[in-house]
Amino acid sequence: MHSAVIIGGGFYGVAIAVYLARQRGLKRILLVEREASLLSRASYNNQARVHNGYHYPRSYTTAYRSRVNLPRFVRDWPAAIKQDFTKLYAIARRNSKVTAKQFERFCREIGARLQPVDRGLRTLFDPRLIEEVFLVDEYAFDTGKLAQWAIDELSAAGVELRLQTRVTEIAQGPEDRLQLVLEPQHGDSERISCRYAFNCTYSGLNQFRGDAPMSRAGLKQEISEMALMQMPAALNGLGITVMDGPFFSMMPFPARGLHTLSHVRYTPHLHWKDEQGLDPYQKLASYQQDSRVDRMVRDAGRYLPAILQAKYVESLFEVKTVLIKNESDDGRPILFEKHAEYPGCYSVLGGKIDNIYDVMERLDLERFAVE
Repeated sequence: MHSAVIIGGGFYGVAIAVYLARQRGLKRILLVEREASLLSRASYNNQARVHNGYHYPRSYTTAYRSRVNLPRFVRDWPAAIKQDFTKLYAIARRNSKVTAKQFERFCREIGARLQPVDRGLRTLFDPRLIEEVFLVDEYAFDTGKLAQWAIDELSAAGVELRLQTRVTEIAQGPEDRLQLVLEPQHGDSERISCRYAFNCTYSGLNQFRGDAPMSRAGLKQEISEMALMQMPAALNGLGITVMDGPFFSMMPFPARGLHTLSHVRYTPHLHWKDEQGLDPYQKLASYQQDSRVDRMVRDAGRYLPAILQAKYVESLFEVKTVLIKNESDDGRPILFEKHAEYPGCYSVLGGKIDNIYDVMERLDLERFAVE
């Protein structure tokens, strides 16, 4: 029997498995991942941004937590952090939910460094559409290096790893044990028992058969497109975000040596309310993934003309999962649910990579039996 089974080999699943082994002393931990490698889905198919709070002027709590967590993340994963680029936040003159003065006041309130840029960088932007441009402290992460960390740490911590395997059912067993059904891509299904199970499947939180515990929170699923671009020389050493509304963001993507380009209007392709039996990954697989990068570039080029010279490489399509209650304020709190009807079963979802510390703080409050 296993002490704990972690379902999902993304960054959160790996970090929780390592935490349980190293900080809480649990033995016989199993990590199950449906893909052929770790950190290969939502942990990879995103903008690779380590937030410092600037992105969330409409959600003070999310912004402040990001500002607090960023230095911790840089300290704990230094080899995966890319800092050698200049990060700019520009405030649009029209259709923005925040003005330059409001943005400055917000940054002071959360303690995030902010300063106006020099004339050379300002000339990259069309002054008719951009009110102000600020230099900020924000970084990117290399998912490839995080994946190597995951492999090394799981091995060192003695965590058993099964790839290309799905957990399809969670049920309550005897003596407060949980019963899980594992279905490998090649081979027969297997039923195992454990004391603790952590559902870290992100978009798949509610996609188990039988009477598995469902998340009590309303979830929204969204097929999103992240365009990978080769930027022209004028933009190559930069990360740029235009705030705050139907605008765009470009960030270095260290795992490929490229930049990502996302647009609030064109990155989301399709969305629906999550429900059991409507598998988000099957929906993604059947979706015709036609890129909207031409519209992203065309609109971004109005604010940042040099981006019109960028070269499109390919797009990363993925299912993005958010809490419905935070759609209006763009907040990204964690979802951490302890299922009372299934003792030992937890559901965990985070909207940003630095939210991992919020998860760890919740886990610190839990009691785990060491067997």
